[in-house]
Formats: sequence, structure tokens, C-alpha cells
Amino acid sequence: MSDRTTTDVRAVLDAAPTRGLADKLGIEIVELTRQRVVATMPVDDRTRQPFGILHGGASVALAETVASTGAWMNCDQAREHVVGLEINANHLRAKRDGVVTATATPVHVGRRTQVWEVRIADEQGKAVCVSRCTLAVIPAQREGQS
Repeated sequence: MSDRTTTDVRAVLDAAPTRGLADKLGIEIVELTRQRVVATMPVDDRTRQPFGILHGGASVALAETVASTGAWMNCDQAREHVVGLEINANHLRAKRDGVVTATATPVHVGRRTQVWEVRIADEQGKAVCVSRCTLAVIPAQREGQS
């Protein structure tokens, strides 16, 4: 396990040249520990489907972002990466605007796989989506390897 502190990890995340889809969707990590990751995402034109409600795919992207970040916190970051194996989501309530908050907690943290549960809620704490994400812990590729 890496001995990086949460502050060090936060600095690594903030210094990344891009966070890809998370940046495009406006996902912001607001709490980051090995036992819990919390992030927010706006419900706006970036994250709505054509009928004006939160797109299920945006909820899944948020869920995988927090689950993957949590799994990454629980691996040897110098030698390992995490990648998604499976994700499911139950969309429970429509959301038209505002902000949703995802909270990820580990169900299983193993050497080669991790399972995280994610609850996405609205500003009143009402569940919008629940998800479970299984991740693989894989060796990091060294430079020159393919």
C-alpha cells in the first residue's frame, strides 16, 4: 500500500493534465479517503438527456468515477492501477436541475478486485440512483511496455 497521505493524493488528482470525462461533466471530488469518496455533479445541459432530466449515463459515469477513485486509494499507486470490470445502476428518481452527490463506500477490498457501493442523492438526500461497481487491480505498465 502506498504511504501517500490524502493531501498528497488530492494534489496528484488536482495536478493531472485532465480528468477526462469527469472534467467534461463537472464532477468535483469533495471528500477523499480510503473508506469513502464523495463527489458532486451538476444537473445541467452537460448531464441531461433530451427530455430534460438527468441522463442515466451521466449517473453511471459519476458512480464509476467515485468507485474508481476509492479503489485507487486502496492500491499501491506506484505499481498498480484500477479499471472497471462491471457496473450496474438503478435509477430511482428523476432530477431536472441542481446538483447530485455521489457517496462511494467499499464492500470488498481485495488484492486483485474491489467492489464499491455508490449512492447518488439530491440536495435533500433523496436517492436518485444506486450503483455497484467492480474494479480490477492491475499492474501498472512501465515505460516502454505495451
